[in-house]
Amino acid sequence: MPRPSGGAGGAALLPRARLTTFKVGGKVFALSRLESRSESLRVSLKCEPEVAVGLRAEHPAILPGYHLDKRHWNTVMLDGSLPDRMVLEMIEDSYDLVFARLPKARQAEIR
Repeated sequence: MPRPSGGAGGAALLPRARLTTFKVGGKVFALSRLESRSESLRVSLKCEPEVAVGLRAEHPAILPGYHLDKRHWNTVMLDGSLPDRMVLEMIEDSYDLVFARLPKARQAEIR
């Protein structure tokens, strides 16, 4: 049972109302705080590890995944510095990576 405050167990009790998750087959492929007023919009997207490193090296608006497995997730700052097409491709790639890991029967249900 999670502890009400402090320690690692306390994190399970943090409100997630401001964190919006996007899922395919019950698995998360994108996360964002859509209602944040204090910071620019950003989205965390799943990515192949080698590609993730390259994107971060080339684009200051792409950072290691915030509070996520930094090998597999990038946090993308949606500040206008990246072309819209590039952002859409990263979202599609994230969806495809998660979809490909679903059981074949679940994939067939979604298609």
